[in-house]
Amino acid sequence: MRLGELIPAPIAQLPWHILFLILAIGGFGTVVLFSAAGGSFTPWAWSQGIRLLVFLGLAVVLSWVPMRFWEKLALPGYGITLAALVAVELLGAVKGGSQRWLDLGFIRLQPSEFMKLFMVLAAARFYAMLPGAEVRRFGGIWPAVGLIAMPAALVMLQPDLGTALMITGGGIVIMFLAGVPLRLFIGGALGLALFVPIAVNYILHDYQRNRVLIFMNPEADPLGTGYHISQSKIAIGSGGLFGKGFLQGTQSHLDYLPEGHTDFVFATMAEEWGLAGGVLLILAFMLLIRWGMNVAARSPARFGRLAAAGLATTIFFYVAINLLMVMGFAPVVGIPLPLVSFGGSAQMTVLICVGVLMSIDRASRPKPGFRRLI
Repeated sequence: MRLGELIPAPIAQLPWHILFLILAIGGFGTVVLFSAAGGSFTPWAWSQGIRLLVFLGLAVVLSWVPMRFWEKLALPGYGITLAALVAVELLGAVKGGSQRWLDLGFIRLQPSEFMKLFMVLAAARFYAMLPGAEVRRFGGIWPAVGLIAMPAALVMLQPDLGTALMITGGGIVIMFLAGVPLRLFIGGALGLALFVPIAVNYILHDYQRNRVLIFMNPEADPLGTGYHISQSKIAIGSGGLFGKGFLQGTQSHLDYLPEGHTDFVFATMAEEWGLAGGVLLILAFMLLIRWGMNVAARSPARFGRLAAAGLATTIFFYVAINLLMVMGFAPVVGIPLPLVSFGGSAQMTVLICVGVLMSIDRASRPKPGFRRLI
């Protein structure tokens, strides 16, 4: 009897190369958090590792859910999550000056994280239902714009600029892939360029405005609003080619680097592991995102193609925004590095995205035929 015949088909058909890749990224993140705590599993590394295994198990369970279920859940899930965002404004718990959570007693829930997922699924469902000829007409554009604008506006009120940008980006990617005319995106980009000065001066909160302005010249206030970016650049630059060595970082261990275990964990890693470690980590994320885009390319269903591409792009946004932020190429907007930064919200969202991607991938495979008995 062959070894393959001993393994149940649902287990054998899992994309094990991706599961091991995720374990490698998450395991490396746990090592970085161990170092950030001065060589201790508490308070970050142990809990991060446990959550990684739990959420990865959840992703495997979700991979066995039929893709048709996600298609049917997309719009109801979007509606429920949107209602939860409204509830946050009315009843949400305040933490650190932000109102982003619903306190349910046994758990503190952040609905905006789920909206990153359901924004993609709902937009993909809308365009999958829409006849192809309608995509380029007004009726194929304004409903999608409404789907994006409502949750983005609610998240901006929390305030959470980074999450609002990710929700908006996920929806726009689906619109682009669905075939909405390119001229509308060009017009929207020009309109956004005109709107940015108004937003910076009259809409953003003071701390958000300062982050945007200081990003252009962090050295103007190196001990104030530019402190995070300045220290992050110092940590990354001091790592050199191969880093200072495991547990040898000074920026994080001497508390020069704020949020060295969350938003700026890449700087903590780069100081100890250098350019080589950073390149390998980015390459691992690129392989994960490339797999997601391949799932989209293989899917025969329009919903599957759009949803898979949108979910892969969501993971890309996490990685790209965080790296641009810690390197000083984008304002600090509070987007963590998935599977590496400490915290369960981003880790859970990304692994749910992976679970749905595996579900779409499973639906794309040809069903095994029945063997002839005679």
